Amino acid sequence: MEIPAIEQRKYMEISAIWAVGLCFLLAGHGFEADASHHGSRNLQSNTTEQPYRTAYHFQPPKNWMNGGIGKWGLGNADPNGPMYYNGVYHLFYQYNPYAAVWGNMTWGHSISYDLVNWVHLEYALNPTDPFDINGCFSGSATILPGGEPVILYTGLDSQNRQVQNLAVPKNISDSLLREWIKSPHNPLMTPTNGIDGNNFRDPTTAWQGPDKVWRVLVGSLINGRGEALLYRSTDFVNWKKSQIPLHSSNKTGMWECPDFYPVSVSSRNGVDTSVKNADTKHVLKASFKENDHYIIGKYVPETDDYFIETDFLDAGSDLRYDYGNFYASKTFFDAAKKRRILWAWILESDTSSADIEKGWSGLQSIPRSVLLDQTGRRLIQWPIKEIEELRENQVTLLNKELKGGTVIEVHGTITASQADVEVSFDFPHLNEAEVLDPSWVDPHLLCSQKNASVKGGIGPFGLLVLASKDLTEQTAIFFRIFATQNEKHIVLMCSDQSRSSLRQDVDKTSYGAFVDVDPLHEKISLRSLIDHSIVESFGGEGRSCITARVYPELAINKEAHLYVFNNGTQSVKISRLDAWSMGKAEVVPNNRRRKSHFN
Repeated sequence: MEIPAIEQRKYMEISAIWAVGLCFLLAGHGFEADASHHGSRNLQSNTTEQPYRTAYHFQPPKNWMNGGIGKWGLGNADPNGPMYYNGVYHLFYQYNPYAAVWGNMTWGHSISYDLVNWVHLEYALNPTDPFDINGCFSGSATILPGGEPVILYTGLDSQNRQVQNLAVPKNISDSLLREWIKSPHNPLMTPTNGIDGNNFRDPTTAWQGPDKVWRVLVGSLINGRGEALLYRSTDFVNWKKSQIPLHSSNKTGMWECPDFYPVSVSSRNGVDTSVKNADTKHVLKASFKENDHYIIGKYVPETDDYFIETDFLDAGSDLRYDYGNFYASKTFFDAAKKRRILWAWILESDTSSADIEKGWSGLQSIPRSVLLDQTGRRLIQWPIKEIEELRENQVTLLNKELKGGTVIEVHGTITASQADVEVSFDFPHLNEAEVLDPSWVDPHLLCSQKNASVKGGIGPFGLLVLASKDLTEQTAIFFRIFATQNEKHIVLMCSDQSRSSLRQDVDKTSYGAFVDVDPLHEKISLRSLIDHSIVESFGGEGRSCITARVYPELAINKEAHLYVFNNGTQSVKISRLDAWSMGKAEVVPNNRRRKSHFN
């Protein structure tokens, strides 16, 4: 199978070749797809009729992706089962094939060779059997020792219970994995012995211990405690629940979409899920309270003990993948490039009626690499390198002083509604830093109270993105530096949506996070990926991340502008700013359409 050499050429020179060539490749596999450049552009277009449709974030061609809280509290556990298999990246996702609202939960399936350009395939799992007749919900993929991929997923059965099921490829030699067969042994795990059938879902990627026994976690809520239920199996079919969960908490509520994986203490490489040695720590992630929280600890596979360093929601500890709009995430190990990749569902902040009108809802974050930082206390996330292939029309600013009250437009040939921006700031001194009140412990609240229009000492300074020419509309991603009473400094990062749109019917919540950087000894950096209605921002080289959805009325398409600003009293210096327009990801649609079997 020949793969187009996208990484060896500039994006604009090969985009059409990628789509057409892949069409021939798929045709060789007996797959029908529309690879016309016009067809692919319509899927990821940015016309005046669809100003919020993204250009380089993953989205299905139409309808509802990923969930939202439905009747059963299900459906927001996505992406599902991402994996790398035989040279192909696979992404499965919660999808309603028939409407832009929640319901009819099916597993959509798309493939890629670079995690940027995609082909939509036929649906992988449909709710057709007694064990999933009311919906095929979240799950994960596991690569067995012989190289065969398998899927564990939650089905809502004929009794409206959440049960765990197994699916395997129909043809293991098909690297596209177009067809899946559900196990005759389904359901493999059922809610018994005190497990609530309404709170028993989202199996993780399984891992194998030194005893060759498989382990998997399932999220649950038992007697008010969020739990990661631990199951074991010798054959991947017959599973037995451990009497003790891997971990639990009485502070969190239900644990959705748990994830459990090793990270290297000393290497920049990712680690396969079943690896355990003295050079690894383990991350446990749970989705609750509208955010993806994680903890770090040492896992002992011989006893399945997990010794954590700080627990979920402990005072002074609030570890999250992202402090904005980012939920139901899933990681996978990319064996080709020795890295762990993180995906997440980014829900709409618009109204349901607007979703129906535009014909789609939900998108995926840009895939991020995940590493343990040098302190061993938190994770670092960064957009995958492949996304940089879409960069074009670079603009650079060097050593530019930003006096207090300054707003500078980033001019040039970049398209501000579809851009990638990296900037680093330096300071002549920190004398004017505001003193941090000890009661200011909630960064979200602090960013709401001290938004971009509130002058400070050092800050707010940062970027104004998706801004109108007169700044009537703007989304501000910025920093403030505070001084503590013991002469240390605290850096606050904010994403301020309060002026993001003239519309009054969209969510304009501001988000905030503290960034673990020392401004006395290092620059403060920010990277923002801007894509029409989404802004993903990475502070401190990925130590804190914030994602926002915005819906401007004025600052759309070519009417969007990009600015760098300083609204503090102290001057700051732009050490370096690089901005690029971003090209469009190529998407090849599936021409097959299946009639609804739902009433």
